[in-house]
Amino acid sequence: MMASGRKLVRADYADPRSVRAARFFLGKVLCVQAPDGYAEGVMIETEAYGGRRDAASHAFGNRRTARTEIMFAPGGVAYVYLCYGMHRLFNIVTGPVDSAQAVLVRAVKITAGHELVRKRRVGVAEKDWASGPGRVCAALGIEMHHNRHDLLGETIWIEDRGIVPPARQVKRTPRIGVDYAGVWALKPWRFVWSP
Repeated sequence: MMASGRKLVRADYADPRSVRAARFFLGKVLCVQAPDGYAEGVMIETEAYGGRRDAASHAFGNRRTARTEIMFAPGGVAYVYLCYGMHRLFNIVTGPVDSAQAVLVRAVKITAGHELVRKRRVGVAEKDWASGPGRVCAALGIEMHHNRHDLLGETIWIEDRGIVPPARQVKRTPRIGVDYAGVWALKPWRFVWSP
């Protein structure tokens, strides 16, 4: 395991604006202690989802279902769901209770657990191990049972290691794969750090 930084606390997840939170998480380290071992990665791509008003959000229109209910929790818990019935996607619930905001982690750069990740991602080039939201979960061992996990626990957590992406290296773009959301699809709520 790498030397740890400061584990984020509940207040770090409380920002009432998911867009600011998505930018904040760039450079933070996503840590996962899975049954087969430990791996981590620096977040280099995130995407904000703005709750009940955001037509691209699962919580749009105040939709509260068995799947989306976790989005209404106070920030600092994991929202993991299946996309197309096969890819697990990891989201960080942010903001105050009932705000239903989240940040999708779209890509990380693996910084520890390389041998473990190599076994999990057999035949995949290292640069592509965690270069998409489904790949993040495959590389770090995030499964459906991690849905609703408290990010202040010992299974999945986020650390601040003092990594601050320079503004000139961060690109802001519209979100990906949400064309159904109309004008909301055009919101520049995706952040990509290219060191």
